Amino acid sequence: MKVYKALTIAGSDSGGGAGIQADLKTFQELGVFGMSALTAVTAQNTRGVQGVYPMTAESVASQLQSIGEDLRPDAVKTGMLFSAEIIESVSKEIMKYGWNNIVIDPVMIAKGGAGLLQTEAILAMKKHLIPLSMVITPNIPEAEVLTDAIIRSMDDKKKAAYELHRLGARNVIIKGGHEEGNIAADLLFNGENFTEFKSNRIETVNTHGTGCTFSAAITAGLADGLSVSQAADRAKQFIQAAIEHDLRIGSGHGPTNHWAYNMKKRENFVHEN
Repeated sequence: MKVYKALTIAGSDSGGGAGIQADLKTFQELGVFGMSALTAVTAQNTRGVQGVYPMTAESVASQLQSIGEDLRPDAVKTGMLFSAEIIESVSKEIMKYGWNNIVIDPVMIAKGGAGLLQTEAILAMKKHLIPLSMVITPNIPEAEVLTDAIIRSMDDKKKAAYELHRLGARNVIIKGGHEEGNIAADLLFNGENFTEFKSNRIETVNTHGTGCTFSAAITAGLADGLSVSQAADRAKQFIQAAIEHDLRIGSGHGPTNHWAYNMKKRENFVHEN
């Protein structure tokens, strides 16, 4: 049996809802073997981020070298990278080992409002990391920062997607979670065509880790051979189930339910048979 492997390069969330923890849970639920390289340790819970303690660029590179010399990943996801030095180090190791299927989740701000990416790191991301990506998955505020534009309409989203593609991303998915209305629409641009992935908006505060989980689900899909469009479609279903069946733990922005997608699949299977 072929074992597909996915690597996440991101920060640790002590509350378990986002970051490395969310990524590994998602990989496991979608049937790929998860590996990790830690960029920072955060002290956080559903109420917010109480502390961020970054790793050194050298320690991140060392983790990636250990993986590269023994456990070649079929897809790689980056999350919170914190600093320009770490971004440059990650980019260098990705190129060194010739890793493909790079998914960038440009994590900048936590749900509680804490900044998770230094200002100078944004320039490093645009210069060094985005050109290596198969997919980049910004939400609207992140897309605005990366493109120096205001996004208020579908036309604005398309212009931002064009700009991110121009920066080197082969595929751009601008997430619609920050838009108003009853429908949350994610916009995929592959350099030629636009595709929307729509879902009903769920009114809940329990959305901590949605961005991490969505991009991790895409990474898992690419690792086991799905196309970008197929991976994005399944990731949309995965995160929708995770939000609909939230766990209702903690007293702030609670986590999503990483086992909800497979739970729904099992229930449907039993019902149909």
